[in-house]
Formats: sequence, structure tokens, C-alpha cells
Amino acid sequence: MQYLIYLLAYPLIWGISMLPFPLLYLVSDLVYFVTYRIIGYRKKTVRDNLALALPNLSDKERLIIEKKFYHHMCDMFLEMIKTMNISKEEICKRFVFKNIEVYKEVEKQGKSIAIICSHYASYEWIISMNYYSDFVAYGIYKQLRNPYFDKLVHKIRSRFNAKLITTKQTVPTIINNNKNHVLALYGFASDQSPKAKGAVHWSKFMGVEVPVHVGAEMLSKRYDMNLLYLNTKKVKRGHYEATLEILSDHPKDVPNFDLTNQYLKLLEKQIYEAPEYYLWTHKRWKYKR
Repeated sequence: MQYLIYLLAYPLIWGISMLPFPLLYLVSDLVYFVTYRIIGYRKKTVRDNLALALPNLSDKERLIIEKKFYHHMCDMFLEMIKTMNISKEEICKRFVFKNIEVYKEVEKQGKSIAIICSHYASYEWIISMNYYSDFVAYGIYKQLRNPYFDKLVHKIRSRFNAKLITTKQTVPTIINNNKNHVLALYGFASDQSPKAKGAVHWSKFMGVEVPVHVGAEMLSKRYDMNLLYLNTKKVKRGHYEATLEILSDHPKDVPNFDLTNQYLKLLEKQIYEAPEYYLWTHKRWKYKR
């Protein structure tokens, strides 16, 4: 059944990936109408999250953000499909790194690098950073249930010289790279919700105390990696700008969880500036105190 679903969906996915951007966004408008107006995909989750994270806003203000978010989410979904056939020149024009020189200077230190980011703006096109990196790049992701779509995602990312590893593969990969003196770049999306049971750190995020992923910080400490924060902003439809900020080039010297808390504060600032570009469909506040 999974293979049948893949066979039926692939021609549509491939056809969408071949559309020029103006047509792509016309399709996105249609997808928005179906997703938001007809299906109401995760609408309750989105409204609950917005009410919890932005209690100072009125219902009307949150409704405006909600609609903008669904428009953006549909755009980003189709942009992800477009990645199948987008050219290097096109993606570099649409996803611009404003201070890539910061990253290049960190590379010169001769240590592996961990970049911590979030599900904000365009987290799919971050893979274009591999065009600027001299290190082997790894994206840490949650494996898809459908193995055929999972294989497709791997194929798409390989166009940008990115290697995908699951959370379970992360530590063995880092250990193996260190053993073989391979300098690598690891990308962590650290804003998802870990299970409350066994969580080693809780912190306030958008005013609510929640369990927090600390893998990027702890692995940076353990394996002496530079830790950077990637801040992505949406400039206009289909265009993004990213800036890099050094959180620490000596993570071992920083008290535990300080870097994770710093990351959360930076992410909060992004969200408050333009909340419509955060992925509100995630059950980020599923566990809270």
C-alpha cells in the first residue's frame, strides 16, 4: 500500500516541481483554500498554540496570524517540492546568507561545527548552505514512515551534497567522524518537543515551561564543536535571508543549558517579530508545567 501511494503521488509531485514560481504560488493558493477552508488541517492545534504563546493579542489579531501562517505553510510545502528540480543559481538567489563570512571564519578553526536552527520561515532551503561549506554536511531529521518517500527526501537532499541521518544515527556518526578526523557540519532543528519523561532540561519558551532538546549543546560540549545559531527571515514570497551568530566557540566553558536557553531566547525574538512564519501545527506545548 505504501508503494502504491508513492506511485500515485510521485507524478503529481514531479509535475509541481517543474512549475515556474508564479504558477507554483497559484497552486499554493489553491492548496491553502483546501487545507485551511475545507479540511481545516490541525486548526485547533494552531489556535491553541497561538492562544498559549501569544495571550496578549486579541482573538482577531491571532486570527490574522493564523491565516498568514497557513498561507506560508502551503508556500513552504510547495517550495520543498520545488527543491527536486530547482537550480543552484535559483535557490541561492532565493535563500541568501547575509554573513556567510562568519561561518567561513569558524571553519578555519579546524573543528567540526553544529548549527542550531528551528522550524521557522524556510527550514528546507537551509540545505543550500552546503554550497558554501568545505565540511561534510549532515542534516538530522525524523525518518518518514513511508520508506519510498523517505528515499525520495534523501535523493532530493543529495543534490545539495547533504547527508541525512536520524537522531539515533547522530552520535555514532559524530564518533566515527571524530575517529577518522573528518571535519563535519551538523544541522540541528531543536525546537520540537521531547517527551516529558526523562527530559534533562525544562525551560521557559514563549512564557511556558516546557521540556527542551539539548542535544546540540551537549554534543558540542562533548566533541568540542563550534556552536552557531541560524536565523532565517522571510523577505517576501519565495525569498529568504539567513544570518549566522556564534553562540560559542568553546562550549565546554559555558555552564550546562546556558547555550540552549540562549537559543530559545533568540528563537522567541524571531517569533515575536513575525509569528506567522513559525510552524504552529507542531504540538510544541504538548508537555508543560
